Formats: sequence, structure tokens, C-alpha cells
Amino acid sequence: MSQRMHYASASPEALRPLYEAGRYLRTSTTLESSLLNLVFLRASQMNRCAFCIAMHWREAKEAGLSDDQLHGLLVWREASWYSDRERAALAWTEAITDIAGTHAPDYVYLEAQAAFTERELVDLTLAISTINSWNRFAIGFRTPPEKAPEVIASQKSVTQHQ
Repeated sequence: MSQRMHYASASPEALRPLYEAGRYLRTSTTLESSLLNLVFLRASQMNRCAFCIAMHWREAKEAGLSDDQLHGLLVWREASWYSDRERAALAWTEAITDIAGTHAPDYVYLEAQAAFTERELVDLTLAISTINSWNRFAIGFRTPPEKAPEVIASQKSVTQHQ
């Protein structure tokens, strides 16, 4: 696959809100990083974004998620190694990622509402919306998955200098 363009260089100002949302989510205490990694990875799987899967798989491993949690993500409903909170987040992720098909059903919302405070649920929805936006950039402009380690390294560099 050949990258169509380097969108971050073409219009860094357009991407600034996505970077800011990511920074907010990483520094906020509302959602644990392991949960965010599961959400980012599951939405990227649903959208079939090879770059984001490669990137978030690496980040999830680095954050300490188990091989079972990572390999079992596609079948999270049948797997025993997810907490009730993670299950609620994954169900909400699927409902919001496939919003045209699901229309965010009440039973999924009620499950998420039982597992998260209002602020956490808003932050979770921001995380889902943000990864879906990144998926669309990466897929649309054909960002190759081989670039994931380079992007992770550059993010760490930026974070260390803030």
C-alpha cells in the first residue's frame, strides 16, 4: 500500500483538535489507559484500519494488557478476561462506531451509564469519536501500518518535551 499523502504535514492546523483531544484523554484521570487502549483497538478493528491497529496494539502491549485481552478482543463477549467496565466500554464503542447501524441502543447506553459516571461517559464517547476520526484519516490517505513505531516514538518525544 502506498501512502497517498502525509496529512499531518499538509494541514497540521486541521489536526490540532484531534491531537488536543488525545492529550486530554491521556492526561485525564477519568479513564484508565488500559481501557482507552481497548477502545482504540476495538474501533480500529471494526473500521479495518491497519495503521491504527498496528499502533494501538503496540501501545496496549506497552501499557500491560495481556495477550489474552489483545487476541480475544474480537470476541470480547465470549472471553472471560474483561471486567464489567471494559465490557460496557466495548459495547459502547461498537454502538458508537457503527452509529448508522445501531443508533446507540438504550440497553447499551444503560449498561455504559451503570459502569461510568456522566463525565467518564462523555470522555469515553470523545475517545471513541477521536479514534474513529483518526481511522478515517489513516484509511483515507493510506497510512501504512509499518509507520506505527515511528509515530509512537514521535508522540513520546512530544510528550516528554511538554
